[in-house]
Amino acid sequence: MTDDALPTAPAAPPPGRFAYDCPLRWSDMDAYGHVNNARFLTLYEEARVAMMFVDARVQGRPLFTAGVVIARQEVDYLRPVTYDTKAAAAAPATVRITLWPEDVRQASFAVRYEMHDGDTLVSRARSVLVAYDVAAERPRRLTDDELLFLHRSAADGAAGTAAPGVPAEVPAGGE
Repeated sequence: MTDDALPTAPAAPPPGRFAYDCPLRWSDMDAYGHVNNARFLTLYEEARVAMMFVDARVQGRPLFTAGVVIARQEVDYLRPVTYDTKAAAAAPATVRITLWPEDVRQASFAVRYEMHDGDTLVSRARSVLVAYDVAAERPRRLTDDELLFLHRSAADGAAGTAAPGVPAEVPAGGE
């Protein structure tokens, strides 16, 4: 892929997508001054937790408390994120991650992600999650509330309606 072919970030995430401005830490950096490839998964995890747990609670819906586990992760690394060029005394270094659920089933679902460093798309990823009963140590069905949250979020992302919540400083638009 050439530099010209890399898409850029819109001023706000696409309607219906959850946006998270994820802080970068010095410990995310590798010996080359780049954010380490394994740390991308940690950054995606932070955004996913913000959507699934924090945003759901803001909506008054404590969800996924019985448990959920990762069954599969796929990451496409498109461009390096260079930590030293991001560091600034005036503002914390961040990347913007937009994410949305898809392929929602009775006991599993996927989460799609896009990571932007400024206006540059640097990575895409997809996680498959399985509802899991931590106490019983076995898979479980998603609850009706969890399914509603996921179906609504997935439909909002696909239909272009407003996201249920956006912790980043981004207007979500009206529902």
